[in-house]
Amino acid sequence: MNTVNYLTLKDMPRGKKPRERLKEKGPGGLKDKELLALLLGSGYRGKNVLQVAGRIISEYSLKGLAAMPLDRIRKIKGIGLARACSIKAALELGQRLSYEEEPVLSPKHVADIVVDISRSKKENFVVLYLDVRNQLIHREVVSTGTLNANLVHPREVFQPAIVKCGAAIILTHNHPSGDPTPSDADISLTKRLVKAGRIMGIEVLDHVIVARKNFLSMKDKGLI
Repeated sequence: MNTVNYLTLKDMPRGKKPRERLKEKGPGGLKDKELLALLLGSGYRGKNVLQVAGRIISEYSLKGLAAMPLDRIRKIKGIGLARACSIKAALELGQRLSYEEEPVLSPKHVADIVVDISRSKKENFVVLYLDVRNQLIHREVVSTGTLNANLVHPREVFQPAIVKCGAAIILTHNHPSGDPTPSDADISLTKRLVKAGRIMGIEVLDHVIVARKNFLSMKDKGLI
């Protein structure tokens, strides 16, 4: 028996519409492809939106989409720029919520939080701001470009901690080269920020350098 291809959510019978199913069952009652279909809104010629969402989930997985840069997501058939932005925003919100619910206790956890920058071709300096229970309360990109003391100033690093009432911070940045070994500039900058943090009463817990396939904790290496 041939299956009717409903190209939009509007054309589907009520019982099959992800939006109606979400209202009846709650988001936890929907499959991954149904949730993604709500973000997509419609399919394309010959494929309804649930089929498109199912194919995307099957080929890339939610974890893969979350780690994928925007420019790559937008090139997936059936997505485009507007939908790619919606997907990226939704996944980022989900990631932030999950990270806020548990304390940040390990370099691996930090690397997971900033997995998006690990694949960047430019260096990104990102600071994680934690409360007294080591739960993530804010994440901020402080600079993008070659890492040096001129681009990363203590003022820009610690100001969000003051505004957000952060108790501690974790420094992170990526090495596009693929080697997370800290440079002399990395070490010098880290020591400068650790010193500034002590003066302000905001502890720098670690500096985690991430690369495409691995990461390094400067604390574990005895550099903090």
